[in-house]
Amino acid sequence: MPPWGAVKGFGEFQGDRGLTQEQLELIAEWVEGGAPEGDPQYLPKTSNVQPESSGGPAPGGLPVDGELTLKTAVTVAGVRAKEVPEGSSFMAVAELPDGTIEPLLWIYNYQPRFDHPYWYSTPLRFPAGARIEITPRGSGGIALLMRRNPAARSRLKPGN
Repeated sequence: MPPWGAVKGFGEFQGDRGLTQEQLELIAEWVEGGAPEGDPQYLPKTSNVQPESSGGPAPGGLPVDGELTLKTAVTVAGVRAKEVPEGSSFMAVAELPDGTIEPLLWIYNYQPRFDHPYWYSTPLRFPAGARIEITPRGSGGIALLMRRNPAARSRLKPGN
């Protein structure tokens, strides 16, 4: 199981590699039931599995450090943690002008292996005035990722 990082149920992502609640319960029952520990010699060798990318993000994305109020509408295809200290946890949400809260990303106990894009199952559209917020403050930042349109001749800019 490659590293994933995002907390299950806080945003819907493509290729979500997190364990389901049923899988977690099954493992917990197995351990609590006295399952014997396996022989370490049979553990698989560690691999350098790189997460798949499904399309290229706009270079760097739209950075958010702490909070950002959007001046124009944007369509966000994914998100990536930026400058997150190892071991810290944070949540990123979008508060829409009507008060609706949209979860973006929640990472618990950040590890460098979680440094990959988290592409949403369905792109998220945020109107001008939406506020992106990361809590707790100082726990790192994110980049909102917009997919490139291969047919487009100009670079994608927020609001396009």
